[in-house]
Amino acid sequence: MSIEPGEIRGLYGITPELSDTAELLRRVRLAFLGGMSVLQYRVKSLAISLRRQQLCQLRALCDEFGAPLILNDGGHPEWEGGVHVGLEDARPEEWHQLAHGRLLGVSCYADLKRAQAAEEAGAAYIALGRFFPSSTKPEAAPVTLEVLRASRTHLRIPIVAIGGITPDRVAELRAAGADAVAVLSGLFDAPDITSRAREYAANFE
Repeated sequence: MSIEPGEIRGLYGITPELSDTAELLRRVRLAFLGGMSVLQYRVKSLAISLRRQQLCQLRALCDEFGAPLILNDGGHPEWEGGVHVGLEDARPEEWHQLAHGRLLGVSCYADLKRAQAAEEAGAAYIALGRFFPSSTKPEAAPVTLEVLRASRTHLRIPIVAIGGITPDRVAELRAAGADAVAVLSGLFDAPDITSRAREYAANFE
């Protein structure tokens, strides 16, 4: 399952925010067993000490499965692993520094110019979305398949589609140019996480 930074592909899981570290690790392991290939650690309200503890244990788990671990937001300069930045996490002029020696992902929503700037700055991938109604970001503006197709035409780096993506919607996103699909609740809230991960991952075989 090991992949290189430039080969971001397949099921890209985004962690639920859980203070119970053992439960978080259990869910992530189940997702890896089903074929998840990339993990993003996303938290907004947990204590810094707990975040560091969880990051350390998640890194060991990702190493076990040969998968990249990406930290959401660029506000942790001591973190040497992958980072993913959104609109308010880092200014475009900071992207090149963030990308130096590590995997950088940039949320670009429906903005092709932002995506091209991210690629020029050294980003390993960009994320577009939301494509469908999403409980994680219900206020986000929708992105069309036409935007995805246009982005695929102009970009060389991988494109991650995000936002309300269920397994039955992956095929159309793949056909339009997505290299990976990012999923949070659709994966980690499933009754059978491993089976759900397999449903997503099967679209990339």
